[in-house]
Amino acid sequence: MARRTSRPARPARTSRTADSPCPCGLAASYGVCCGRFHSGQATAPTAELLMRSRYSAFVVRDGAYLLRTWHPGTRPASVEFDREMRWSGLEILETADGSVFHDTGTVTFAAHYTHGDAPGALRERSRFERCGGGWVYVNGTFEDSAV
Repeated sequence: MARRTSRPARPARTSRTADSPCPCGLAASYGVCCGRFHSGQATAPTAELLMRSRYSAFVVRDGAYLLRTWHPGTRPASVEFDREMRWSGLEILETADGSVFHDTGTVTFAAHYTHGDAPGALRERSRFERCGGGWVYVNGTFEDSAV
């Protein structure tokens, strides 16, 4: 008789349709905005759009996309999602470089959330590089979260 091993339950992706508002805060629908990056139909042309799509990937719990857009030199083996975390909004505070004409860029942002019943904000200055022709997240520095 084969022995069954239990695997931890993977967090379900939150339900979002192509016509839903995009979690990144831009005025386009999810399918036209970050959804096309998540599905692989397109790649983010700027560091800011990659940042927005990665935030949206946290909202919809798309770990595969997060890993795919993480620099190979800093990429973790897996991404874990906290079931109590509910992302509620993204503010882009500053961008430097990261356009179609650059090879590196930084994006400073505040990601608002509720954990359990407690609201909060994560503020990070993220570094991005072009790798294999597309933008990837390299690493980030957490900043004072009093936004």
